[in-house]
Amino acid sequence: MSANPPNDHRTGRRAVLGGSAAAAAGLALTGMTGLTGCGSDGDGGDEPKGRKEGEKITLTFWSWVPGIDKSVDLWNSGNPDVRIKLEKVSAVNGAQYAKMHASIKAGNPPDLGQIEYPVVPSFLLDNGLADLTKYGVRAQRGKFVGWQWQQSVFGEGVYAVPQASGPMGLFVRQDLFDRWDVEPPATWDDYAAAAKEIRRRGAWIETFSPTNGNRFAGLAWQAGASWFGTAGDAWTVSVDDEPTRKVADYWEALVRQKLVKTIPDRQNAWYKDIQTGAMTSWLGASWGDALLVGNAPGTAGRWRVVPMPQWRKGEAAYANWGGSTTAVFAHSRYPKDALAFAVWLNTDPESIKLLIEGGYGFPAAKGGYRTADLDVHKDFFGGQEYSSVFAEAGRGVDTSWKWGPAVDTLYQRLGDSFTEALAEGDSFRSVLKTVQRATVQDLKDKGLKVESG
Repeated sequence: MSANPPNDHRTGRRAVLGGSAAAAAGLALTGMTGLTGCGSDGDGGDEPKGRKEGEKITLTFWSWVPGIDKSVDLWNSGNPDVRIKLEKVSAVNGAQYAKMHASIKAGNPPDLGQIEYPVVPSFLLDNGLADLTKYGVRAQRGKFVGWQWQQSVFGEGVYAVPQASGPMGLFVRQDLFDRWDVEPPATWDDYAAAAKEIRRRGAWIETFSPTNGNRFAGLAWQAGASWFGTAGDAWTVSVDDEPTRKVADYWEALVRQKLVKTIPDRQNAWYKDIQTGAMTSWLGASWGDALLVGNAPGTAGRWRVVPMPQWRKGEAAYANWGGSTTAVFAHSRYPKDALAFAVWLNTDPESIKLLIEGGYGFPAAKGGYRTADLDVHKDFFGGQEYSSVFAEAGRGVDTSWKWGPAVDTLYQRLGDSFTEALAEGDSFRSVLKTVQRATVQDLKDKGLKVESG
């Protein structure tokens, strides 16, 4: 698309994200040409423009990534004409996205923002992100892992630069597993057997965290689920598909047998259990190493990482939990400069090194680091080169998985429904039915054409 004023940017984006693009690309925000009330109807500020030679500008960047300030400082030290002003935003309960959506509607968003893969589509519904193809982003594609690049491709547009992913594995207290003669589980059947033995010893293997829709999505992803797709010019929604039912049935059985706890993970009670050994493992993502180090320092040397259990012995199916992009907002007056920073941030070897030290996840860049560089907490894991487990998992992620609009709302609905089911004794399958119906309606309420999967 050619450069247009901001209002025309929106018109063009709605066209490219319409039904014909869905048929061609297999993933687009279909039906948007008929939407009204999606974001601001005003011009949202000045038109994007190129920076004049010698002109000094400052770009704002909202992020919550730990240690990212060091990469920003490195950029600023070498780029006096294009300075980045970093503003940390809270990532608790989606607060950062509420703030970003509000800023878009008010017409004063930052130039750049940290946006996770699953919620990129919701920002397109707000007409909030710049189509970076206008500024040469396609030339950068070869620098990034293919499936992560695709997470921000909709129709013919590219709407963010990939930063990192979160391939999943199983963190285990190896000392306790050894003491009780429990083998790290290779299959989900093994996992259930291990849960039973560990419970017999007075501890717990894990918690089923009812409020953690992100992780539940990862478990469904591994099982072969496909929650979103397109059929012609319509979205399909399949939260209640057979693979997800299998996952729900499995965890419901563990809960009913009292083999797992049901407290939220990554909150005070969970941290206490991790510190004391009452909780002996955690199905987490690659970025979880820093989380354990920071919250259970007294357990140093006792943890190991093993592959995620498989549904069938010998398979190598894995999943992703988390991962994010550096996106340029549509209101930015200097999108080309913002894109240059986003690419540098996520591909420059020195920047990647600093981000790894901060614990930001598994890099989306193909080069600029070694897997061993990610073992920044090697001593905590008893000398294990644990990142190789996550690297292998990353190669086994089903790349056909796609995210759809309103995923942040879907996560909230999953959390509310699982919490209610646990309180009322309802089946986990009823949760899936409830969330399926609600998600279809959510998309229809946004003016999108939907077919239930």
